[in-house]
Amino acid sequence: MGMDWRKYNPPAEAAEILSECPSLVIASRVEELIDLACGGPDSDYFEVEYQVEGKSRVLEATVARVRNGVCANYTEAYMRRRDPECMVIADDLPTDKPTFRERYGMDFAPLREQTFAWLKSQPLAMYGFTAGQPGMGMDSLVIAPANTGFFALGLALLQGILPYDEIPPDFHPRLVIYVAPPFRHTFFGGKQVVVHNRRPQVYEMFSYNLYPGPSAKKGVYGALIHWGEQEGWVTAHCSTVQVITPYDNILTIMHEGASGGGKSEMLEQMHREPDGRILLGVNIVTGERHYLEIPRSCSLRPVTDDMALCHPSIQQADGKLWVTDAEEAWFVRVNHIDFYGSDVHLERLTAQPPEPLLFLNVDAVPRSRALIWEHVQDKPGVPCPNPRVIIPRRIFPGVINEPVAVDIRSFGVRTPPCTRQNPTYGIIGLFHLLPPALAWLWRLVAPRGYANPSIIKTENMSSEGVGSFWPFATGRKVVQANLLLEQFQKYTRMRHILCPNQHIGAWKVGFMPQWIAREYLARRGIARFRPEQLRPARCALLGYTLHHLQVEGRLIPQEFLHVNTQPEVGEEAYDQGALILRDFFWKCLAEFMTPDLAPLGKEIITCCMDNGTVEDYERLIPSQA
Repeated sequence: MGMDWRKYNPPAEAAEILSECPSLVIASRVEELIDLACGGPDSDYFEVEYQVEGKSRVLEATVARVRNGVCANYTEAYMRRRDPECMVIADDLPTDKPTFRERYGMDFAPLREQTFAWLKSQPLAMYGFTAGQPGMGMDSLVIAPANTGFFALGLALLQGILPYDEIPPDFHPRLVIYVAPPFRHTFFGGKQVVVHNRRPQVYEMFSYNLYPGPSAKKGVYGALIHWGEQEGWVTAHCSTVQVITPYDNILTIMHEGASGGGKSEMLEQMHREPDGRILLGVNIVTGERHYLEIPRSCSLRPVTDDMALCHPSIQQADGKLWVTDAEEAWFVRVNHIDFYGSDVHLERLTAQPPEPLLFLNVDAVPRSRALIWEHVQDKPGVPCPNPRVIIPRRIFPGVINEPVAVDIRSFGVRTPPCTRQNPTYGIIGLFHLLPPALAWLWRLVAPRGYANPSIIKTENMSSEGVGSFWPFATGRKVVQANLLLEQFQKYTRMRHILCPNQHIGAWKVGFMPQWIAREYLARRGIARFRPEQLRPARCALLGYTLHHLQVEGRLIPQEFLHVNTQPEVGEEAYDQGALILRDFFWKCLAEFMTPDLAPLGKEIITCCMDNGTVEDYERLIPSQA
């Protein structure tokens, strides 16, 4: 007996599409989508193309079957990264995001009907999945053109796919994703656009492009944020890792931040030189290189890579925040893996995986082996800054599938170089300790940071928005700010830190600061610091800095902890960088001073506006850590 789409109990509009389309593939397993992506079980290469009105042929992407999975590449460099302006809201619910009517001067309803009409004329593919986790998620459907198999494959890897025989009788989709790529050209001027339509019974998402970042990943994230907003909980934008020291101590770190803030990198081992040394940094002025020797790195047990459910059902009365993964696979950026041997663990896992992976923006031909350091070029000599691989979380060694309690809550910021000649906000030391109130402020301003590789538009200093998940949220900023503030008030048995990446003053450091902080804090544990170990940072927004820091008996030079002591920077340039940070905070925080902000939130922001000290922030939310 054949498969019947009625088993999925689709809403009326989806049912009409599925009943009228010329053919339908109901996928039940990832392997079926691999064949669909490649053009059939006997095909190694497929071109995703459309006949578009006014154009003879539009080639969106090429797909190659490779030894270790599927490799998809877009013909336009623009399509290889997420456009931060891709989201628009079609409904009338409260939102701070651009609405469809505001941006396009018309109601979404006519285009919605055109999209449905187009889908009815196409051979389609569909399957069901659970957005989030069973018991903490929502029944969901995807309906896509059959020739977009690689997109459907990416979604199935990221969010899971429900086997047809396991669809329960009470399956009722609360989220439906409709994929219609040609409208990017006919209506949206070639731009990436994802339309969110929050209807009373079902959350509709219309993906008008084939890069999975804005829809298959961040779009589903937006639906989870919306659901949590209704029920009073957060899906955090973070990676989480259990760190096990050579002495068997265990510490759990939750690392948040904007795209490019080091979330995936927190799950990686420290990169070492061929001789085993660790390159802490290279001075961009003098060319000096500083090395460390740490004989044994900590073992890592990954928990989450990008999206963590902070669902009330998993919280415990221990003063710590408990989190669990919201995804089935991880969308790993590998732009920093640019030569063989950069990260042998990730290279081995992706080159010879136990099951097929999906590679994006990686240069590979049919039946070859896709290698994560072989990036496609946006133009001759310019590699794409956003090569990706989707890796099922179950194949990561030591992955943890249960909720975990967080010991350290970290925030990552991409920082530019700072020198006397060019003062910038790159004044953050190796890591800083933050009072909870100040840590909350960093999540409101969430700097997108320097040379962000994941998005189209990068500015010198701009905000990713509240929680660093604001680009994916559909509602109001102040609601999310209040939900985060409740977290910081309720879960006070955690330590908060701030980590830069890319630069510390005049030193180019990559992601080494967070790796060193991870090694140090795991060995040290969560015991309180003695007063003489900490000093208020010269810039109060940076909380406390360590007087000195040793890892395995190796002393970190003071200039990596106190950037103003670098001869290439000095106090004057540092103070100018502090002013840049202060002005940035003031500009971003002013948006939250609305009547709906919680009274404590207003106190914390007022403290910042009044140039409060670290001690002032300590008093606003006392920490038990």
